[in-house]
Amino acid sequence: MSSKRLLSNAFKKAKRVAFNNSSKLVLFSDCHRGDNSFADDFANNRNIYFHALKYYFDEGFSYFELGDGDELWENHSFDSIFRAHKNVFLIMKQFHDQNRLHLIYGNHDMVYKNPQYVAKNLYTYLNPKTGKEEPLFDGIQVNESIVLTHEDTKQQLFLIHGHQADWWNYTFWRWGRFLVRILWKPLQVVGIADPTSPAKNHKELIKVERRIKKWIYENGNLLTITGHTHRPRFPEPGDLAFFNDGSCVHPRSITGIEIENGAIRLIKWNIDTTDKGFLQIVRTVLEGPVSLSNYISE
Repeated sequence: MSSKRLLSNAFKKAKRVAFNNSSKLVLFSDCHRGDNSFADDFANNRNIYFHALKYYFDEGFSYFELGDGDELWENHSFDSIFRAHKNVFLIMKQFHDQNRLHLIYGNHDMVYKNPQYVAKNLYTYLNPKTGKEEPLFDGIQVNESIVLTHEDTKQQLFLIHGHQADWWNYTFWRWGRFLVRILWKPLQVVGIADPTSPAKNHKELIKVERRIKKWIYENGNLLTITGHTHRPRFPEPGDLAFFNDGSCVHPRSITGIEIENGAIRLIKWNIDTTDKGFLQIVRTVLEGPVSLSNYISE
């Protein structure tokens, strides 16, 4: 199936979520939460990510994760990931308990396409202190895509991971998972990158972005936000409305997108030092804010 058809099908079947100028939304993707081994890229930024989520929870944001949240190619089970990053999942649970958590699956967590897998692994967790199953993301639905619709302007924002424009990683994701588990995970420990990943293969990255751009153009410049390539994108008004929130596995930083007061911005969280040499986690606005209405096509 062509990327054009895959993207169109995802748009038609997307979960619809309403928002307005009072809404606060934060979008991250490509966390690749692993098992805290040497191959776990997320482990380096775990404290940054945890601090950011705590900030967004306290400030009343809803959290949207645009795929590849959990690294289920390198790791055989969600349980090992949960045990490695339990504090992260418990703060995500706080979002879920207030109906402020929305998950999209990507190619590395494509198993979440199966509702039975989601129910078995994400609904509950084993509390080692009590020896009982306790609620985690009880009843959650992991979607392929989400369409945000503004209650007043009716503007639509299409949220998707982006692997629909990546033939190998969508159609043959099981083969990709097999190669990563058997071959690339051991090599990753010594610094050899997976050549099938668009995040680590510039030629593949360009191809994926070109296909998504073409689809956006053919669909009336629909504002689209993706992940997958790990490359942040923030277009100027008047340009093709193709955004990318980046990833949470940049060296010593994470990037994401915030939507607040009817405006959109690209942000970064990273570790910095004070004038006295103390380490601190800081939030920096990289682009924006720009009113979403500036991206409405006539």
